[in-house]
Amino acid sequence: MKKKVILDCDPGHDDAFAMMLAVQNLDVLGITTIGGNCTLENVTRNAIKVLEVIGQADNIGVYPGHSRPTVMPLITAPQFHGETGLDGPVLPEPTHLPQDKHAVDFIVDTVMSTDDVTLIATGPLTNIAAALNREPRMVDRVREICIMGGSVTFGNWTPTAEFNIYVDPEAAYRVFNSGIHVKMTGINLTRQCCLTEKHIADFRNIGTKAANFAADLTEYFLKTCEDETQLTGATIHDACAAAWIINPDLIKSAPMHIDIELKGELTRGMTVCDYRHLRGIDPAVDIERTPQMDFRGEQPNAEAALELDFPGFVDLLYKTLRQYD
Repeated sequence: MKKKVILDCDPGHDDAFAMMLAVQNLDVLGITTIGGNCTLENVTRNAIKVLEVIGQADNIGVYPGHSRPTVMPLITAPQFHGETGLDGPVLPEPTHLPQDKHAVDFIVDTVMSTDDVTLIATGPLTNIAAALNREPRMVDRVREICIMGGSVTFGNWTPTAEFNIYVDPEAAYRVFNSGIHVKMTGINLTRQCCLTEKHIADFRNIGTKAANFAADLTEYFLKTCEDETQLTGATIHDACAAAWIINPDLIKSAPMHIDIELKGELTRGMTVCDYRHLRGIDPAVDIERTPQMDFRGEQPNAEAALELDFPGFVDLLYKTLRQYD
């Protein structure tokens, strides 16, 4: 049976890939949206557009959530995703409407009434934290939460902080300290997931509507990634979180205690990962894949993704895009 999931997202080109993977391979109970890559209004519209492209808008509801972070004003990323949050592909205005129910209410009600739900979060964690505050008993109901956010090593929005965590570190602190098992797909992992011109050509050859949409997404995102970061590929961050739930064998991870820095002048939003137990003697290896000693500090509260089977990820993506009409 397919795993039951709620996808909390802020589409976003890489969120669109996460949606396409999740809808085909998982039992998506609903999609909730959060202000992040763009405004809440735009990311909600984008989520519906993606569902319409893949023919699932009649089957999966979109529930708008919070429009801003817990404490600070919203920061968006138009330099990567454009003014709409999903620039590039030419898509008609959606004909479906978002659901009237707030995302937090949907998350709480669904988790409390449905066994074995996994949360996949590919944007700021504001909705998830608010749901935990609304209903603390969710901790004993959620199977696990897989996030795209944070990093074991470097940041991307600041030297120490990744964008999704930086936008709402207070929410991230609540989630990581909730007691729910967290799988963290940080940018130390997602930088290994780069699509290139070759993949665009392969999408065109597959030829389904979803595959052509994937090609359009990648063409735009490839250019903005090159312009902004000098990378030679489009880094499809959020799709890694969905892929990890679909096929756990695609990612190698290690247990760590992870906390969120809230006050540091230079480190606000940093995912502080204690991986001292993975310290080895080889100077060429920063992080061993298996523990080299006992845990030095607090017991792990999370799994941190370290290595991606990129060929396996691409095979999953190609298979998924072929399965759409």
